This record gives sequence, C-alpha cells and structure tokens, in this order.
Amino acid sequence: MYAVVPSPIGNLLLKASALGLTHLTFTEEEPTDVPSGLRDAQGQLDAYFAHEAEVFDLPLDLQGTSHDLGHWRELLKVPFGTTVSYREIAARLGTPGGARAVGQANARNPVAIVVPCHRVVSATGELSGYAGGAWRKKWLLGHETSQRSLGL
Repeated sequence: MYAVVPSPIGNLLLKASALGLTHLTFTEEEPTDVPSGLRDAQGQLDAYFAHEAEVFDLPLDLQGTSHDLGHWRELLKVPFGTTVSYREIAARLGTPGGARAVGQANARNPVAIVVPCHRVVSATGELSGYAGGAWRKKWLLGHETSQRSLGL
C-alpha cells in the first residue's frame, strides 16, 4: 500500500508492507487518499511537523544489506534534536575508519525522517549530503532544535 501526503518540506511518499513502513521518500507526486494502514504513519508525521511529537512509534519493514540494517538501527538511537558524525556512527558500529561506508548506507536509507539520517553530519559539523536535498536537512535539524528549545 502507498500514499502521498503533504508536509512543510514537500510531499512524502509512504509505502508499507504487511509488516510495516518500507519507504518514506520525497516526491513531486500529488497527495492521494491515505489507506487505513498508513493513517498512523501520517498522524505521527503530522504530530512531528506540528511540534507535538519527538519520537516515532511505527513498525518498520526495512530491507537492505546487513551493513545497511545495522547502520539504520544505529540511526534510530540518535536522539531527537541532536547530531552525530559519520565517524561517530562508524565507531559505534565497530568500524572506526568506516565513515564513508556510513555515508553510503545513509544515502540508501529508505525511510527518511523516521530513520533520522538527517541527524548525521560531517566531523566538522557541516551539513553534508542528504538525499532529500541540503535545504531539507537544514530545515529538519532547525525544526528539531526549535522544538527542543520550546521544551516540547
């Protein structure tokens, strides 16, 4: 099942299997009706964008290599409103020299926002690469920082 839902940073394509959310990507497609199986995901995204929620509680059905899956699980541990470096994620995964591989896994993340690859920055704090565009990464980080400063 799939749906396209609007957001403050462009329309989002949601896809799910019977096990959970498989994709959340940016799209130019027009919004569609949302099937009942994706309404919870839409509601949690709406709450996130409305400064009403910091955490997603959605079943995920992520498909990828064991490296990718390990990386994406590590991303899920990065707290709302914070950032980590590619090098830091690599070290957490036991591959201290693997920052480039982390960046490649980040680029393959099929579930943007929920699996928060936007929270990974370069070692110098620069906002390097984001599949949805650098402006969206900047917006998401600013959104989370402002929400955190509101004490929500």
